[in-house]
Amino acid sequence: MFNFEEELKKLPKEPGVYIMRDDKDVILYVGKAVNLHNRVRSYFRENIGRGPAIDKMVTLIARFEYIVTDSELEALVLENNLIKEYSPKYNTLLKDDKTYPYIKVTVGEDFPRILFSRTMKKDKSKYFGPYSSAAAVKDTIELLNKLYCLRTCNRTLPRDIGLERPCLNYHIKQCLAPCQGYVDKEQYREQVNQALDFLNGNYNTILKDLEGKMKAAAEALDFEAAAGFRDLYNSVKQVSQKQKITDSVGEDKDIIALYQDEAEAVVQVFFVRDGKLIGREHYYMTHVSDKNKSAILEDFVKQFYAGTPFIPRELMLQYEIEDGELIEKWLSQRKGSRVYLRVPKIGSKEKLVELAAQNAKHILEQDRERLKREEGRTIGAVKEIADILGVEHIERMEAFDISNINGFENVGSMIVFEKGKPKPSDYRKFRIRTVSGPDDYACMREVLTRRFTHGMEERAELEEKDMENEYGSFTKFPDLLMMDGGRGQVNIALSVLEELGIHIPVCGMVKDDNHRTRGLYFNNVELPIDTHSEGFKLITRVQDEAHRFAIEYHRSLRSKAQVKSVLDDIPGVGSARRKALMRHFKSIGDIKNATVEELLEIPELNRNVAEEIFKFFQKKG
Repeated sequence: MFNFEEELKKLPKEPGVYIMRDDKDVILYVGKAVNLHNRVRSYFRENIGRGPAIDKMVTLIARFEYIVTDSELEALVLENNLIKEYSPKYNTLLKDDKTYPYIKVTVGEDFPRILFSRTMKKDKSKYFGPYSSAAAVKDTIELLNKLYCLRTCNRTLPRDIGLERPCLNYHIKQCLAPCQGYVDKEQYREQVNQALDFLNGNYNTILKDLEGKMKAAAEALDFEAAAGFRDLYNSVKQVSQKQKITDSVGEDKDIIALYQDEAEAVVQVFFVRDGKLIGREHYYMTHVSDKNKSAILEDFVKQFYAGTPFIPRELMLQYEIEDGELIEKWLSQRKGSRVYLRVPKIGSKEKLVELAAQNAKHILEQDRERLKREEGRTIGAVKEIADILGVEHIERMEAFDISNINGFENVGSMIVFEKGKPKPSDYRKFRIRTVSGPDDYACMREVLTRRFTHGMEERAELEEKDMENEYGSFTKFPDLLMMDGGRGQVNIALSVLEELGIHIPVCGMVKDDNHRTRGLYFNNVELPIDTHSEGFKLITRVQDEAHRFAIEYHRSLRSKAQVKSVLDDIPGVGSARRKALMRHFKSIGDIKNATVEELLEIPELNRNVAEEIFKFFQKKG
């Protein structure tokens, strides 16, 4: 038993991180402190105005632990890492776990490439970004490769020069083919330098060059080439126009502001790189009801910049934050040069922060309306179904379907909807084992029996290990079972559940003569449902999803059966050896006529397997 009085006395008066846990050892909260002794003890004093959420958390604490660090800065870093790893319920959390796209130019290579990257490493490459749109980054890379005919392959050059034929890009005049030695390092590097100029924002030179080439091609009556230069010219112009100047000084900065309501907050970030606004992004923060805006902003800065590879020289914040000096020091260490946190009060910078705050407010209000509509389609629709059936509570729904063609490759599907939304991670496929021929009822009986028997066995194992809160896709039983059909399918499900001693409501999704959903079959009665209601639309989505999932599984099995090779029937020949045989001999006929010694020329084969192949084809004649 954890003795709070004794453990509080042992707390050191040093910096560190403290971790609060509940009676199931789940982490409730992670915090940092300059003085662990004072900070942790403060949680267990009464009437100090901590707010209802923290008061509630304190009642749940079964024990605490702490980690001493050498400095408050180390405590800050450790706190961030632990929050990211465990996502404690009572910490303010950054909801989005986004990684930002960068353009990476591998200038350390003899023949550099332009690549898409989600990380910024300390290597010899040059990085541009981060950008808010992955699609825009990919479009820019494609444009640059077309403009400057740079290679996109992974070949190691100059080591691999001449080893393979040039790829399609060379033949369509989109690569200079350094892999063949058709361009030397100096010429290729000049192309790369022009691409770097482009990425640094120097568009005028490129536009003039393309305009000149377009006119020259048109004068030479080479209209196809002229059209190509025209398209490239328009693409460059479009990219250049997207860059909006925000500052006369070409610096890197992020502009950060938020808007908060009762339940959550939205933080808006404007990314300014080299004095240009290259994009913006918003982030949701949860568990904010007891936090003021300054504290939320501080939590965002700590969590966001712990995960992003690029840190700008300046963060322009909406509010002063408590640990501003410490966070400046931490960010400066991460960046390797001085980082400044500033709160502008007047002028254009203050207006930019205000603009970010207005954007955050707009996003939260828009999303509130969207979430209301979404709730109607999901949770509201589930409630409609529950009311029609007279069932008190429905959260998890499972639907099953059978697919076959004249009894060939019978398969079953299980799909799951929770709170009106599909949960693909819990979908399961069943290959029917005990039924041959087209008997959907027998197939459904097998699928349901396997699903619930498996679930009961998993539950028993978890209970033995005292892990009743751990749920898998089979362990968690549905609040409603939805069968694709009427009385027959429902009765099959009810009989399986009765045999296993499980009590779950079962309804059938009944279709009309045109194979369209018309109602629900429940307790031996077909219940009509308004075809314009959200509940009806949800039933249709569930039915369609179960059917789609079963059909796709059946189609994949048919495809595998169709591509089965005669080589698969030979003992010792698997996928790798089959591929090696076809690479070497090109056809089944050549393999059939090969001797054992000829077969042994393939490194993947040993004598035993070679003899098995030889004997197999000898028997086939």
